[in-house]
Amino acid sequence: MRRLALAIVGTVLAASRVSAHPTPFSYVDVTIGERQVGVALVAHVFDVAHELAAQPPDLLLDAKQLVARGDEIVARLLPRVGLVTDGHVLSCRPSATPEALPDRSAVRLRLACDADGPAGVLQVRAALFPYDPAHQTFLNVYERGALQSQFILDRDHPAAEYFTGTRQGVLAVVRRFLPAGVHHILIGPDHLLFLVGLLLLGGSLRQLAWMVTAFTAAHSLTLSMAALALVTPPARIVEPAIALSIVYVGIDNLLVKNGRDVRAWIALGFGLVHGFGFASVLREMDLPRRALGWSLFSFNFGVEIGQLLVVLAVAFALALLRARSERAGRRLAVVGSVVVAVAGSFWFVQRVFLL
Repeated sequence: MRRLALAIVGTVLAASRVSAHPTPFSYVDVTIGERQVGVALVAHVFDVAHELAAQPPDLLLDAKQLVARGDEIVARLLPRVGLVTDGHVLSCRPSATPEALPDRSAVRLRLACDADGPAGVLQVRAALFPYDPAHQTFLNVYERGALQSQFILDRDHPAAEYFTGTRQGVLAVVRRFLPAGVHHILIGPDHLLFLVGLLLLGGSLRQLAWMVTAFTAAHSLTLSMAALALVTPPARIVEPAIALSIVYVGIDNLLVKNGRDVRAWIALGFGLVHGFGFASVLREMDLPRRALGWSLFSFNFGVEIGQLLVVLAVAFALALLRARSERAGRRLAVVGSVVVAVAGSFWFVQRVFLL
C-alpha cells in the first residue's frame, strides 16, 4: 500500500509539472548581417520564472513586472548565449528591453552582436536552462532575409555551426575540409598501402598517371554518392572489402610476369570501394548541408593532394632504387608485395571479426 501511495503521489506531481510547463522549449533566431548579428531569444515564462524564483510565472507577462526584472533576465540569459564568427568571439548586448509575448506564454530578449565584417562560419552556443536535462532550443539562422538553416540544441548538442552563403563562407568550408582530406589520406594506412602496392612494380609516367586518375575518378564517384546518401553500404562490408583490395594488389604483383598491366583497372574497380571508406569519415564530420557541394569538393581535393604527395614520393624512391640496382628493385617489389598481401589479410580477418 505504501508503494502504491508513493506511486500515485509521484504520478500526480509529474502530471502537475507537465501541465504547468507543457513546452520545455526555447527559440533562438539568428540574423546574419554585414557587420552585425542579431539574436532574438524566446523563452517560456515558466523557465524564466524558475530562474528568477518568481511565482506565479504568469506575473512576468505583466509589463511592469517584466520591466522591473528586466536586468535580472538579461544577467541570467546573456552569458548562456555565445556567438563566434571565424574564430572571433562576438560581444553581444541587449538591443531592447525584454518583452512579453502573452499569446505564447513567453518572454523575448533581443541582442545585437557586433562583427568585424562578413562572417564565413558562425558558431552558436545556447545552453539556456542547464538545470532542465529535457530542455531543447530550436535555432533558426537567417541570412539575406530568408531562413537558411535550422538546428535543435540540447544538453548533448549545445552548439551548432553554420557556413554562410558568402565568399567568406566558401573559403571557410575550403579551409575546414581540404586539410581534413589531406590528413585522412596520410593517416589511413589501408589506403596508403593500396597505393604503394600499385606502385611497387614501377612503370612509366603514363602508366602511373592512368593509375592515379582511375583511382581518383572511382573513389570520387562513390564518395559523393555516399555523402549524398544515394548509396550507403554498411561499414561491415566496406572495411573488409578495402582489406581484400590490398590483398588482391599484393597477390597480383606476385603473379604477374610479363603479362598485360591491368593496375589502372584494379585502381578503378577497388577505388569505388575505397570511396565508400572515405565517405564514412566525411559523414562523421557533420557536413554542412548548405555548403555540401563545396565541402565534398574540398575534402576530395584534399585527398587528391595527399594521394599525389604519396605517389610522387614512393614512385621517385622506387625509380631511384631501380636506377642504381635493377635486381634490388625487383627484390623490393617481391618482398613489398608479400608485405602488402599479409597486411591486407590481417586487416581482413580483424575487420570481419570486429565489425
